[in-house]
Amino acid sequence: MPRFAANLSMLFTEEPFLDRFKSAAQSGFTAVEFLFPYAFAAQDIRQQLDQNGLTLVLHNLPAGDWEAGERGIACNPARVNDFEQGVAKAVQYAKALGVWQLNCLAGKAPAGVAPELLRRTLVNNLRYAADALGQAGLRLLIEPINSFDIPGFYLNRTDQALALLEEVGASNAYVQFDVYHAQRMEGELAATLQKHLSHIGHVQIADNPGRNEPGTGEINYAFLFDHLDRIGYTGWVGCEYKPARTTLSGLGWREKLTRSPT
Repeated sequence: MPRFAANLSMLFTEEPFLDRFKSAAQSGFTAVEFLFPYAFAAQDIRQQLDQNGLTLVLHNLPAGDWEAGERGIACNPARVNDFEQGVAKAVQYAKALGVWQLNCLAGKAPAGVAPELLRRTLVNNLRYAADALGQAGLRLLIEPINSFDIPGFYLNRTDQALALLEEVGASNAYVQFDVYHAQRMEGELAATLQKHLSHIGHVQIADNPGRNEPGTGEINYAFLFDHLDRIGYTGWVGCEYKPARTTLSGLGWREKLTRSPT
């Protein structure tokens, strides 16, 4: 069965961020991920990881002003300097936290910018990030996000992400395949995972509709978890869903839909 990582930006949010690590470990998780570490000192996060025997499997590059609605700045030609500074900051955190891969959110396409400039900016920024991360021994991920949840987001589909990676041409750059976003935009989950497995560096899950825990919607997760084993996926599966009620009350899916609770 896949190995599951608790996304601490979505799970255990009833508690302060630094308390969620202990709750994840007590709930049987051995790994975590989250959106951003930058509001906290790296040593404080590392302490929580070490004290609770947890592996950090993913966090994102800085993505602009999240509270103001930015969802990444990598495609924005006016934010190239900010993007490059963010890459340097992310590498510092990654080294301190022991994570080996970082996700880059492409961001919303700014109004009035020509499509060819958007793409050129994103490709150049991804090349820059891949080179900087590669020098630090890290992998770069890019994530398609559905256009219903984030209208205007530049990167929406797996084939679009694969085309970008081909143009970037970096051996350490991969797709982050979020099952929820892929289901909303394209379906064909099992076939896409199998066909492009060598280019997929990380998988995340949530059910649809609602983006709640597996087993609450239309996605056949019992089949999909077995499928990941059959095709040889060996990475972590990030649990990036919104609990329908509380985190603890919704964790029963692990026993119901898999052969192992963790």
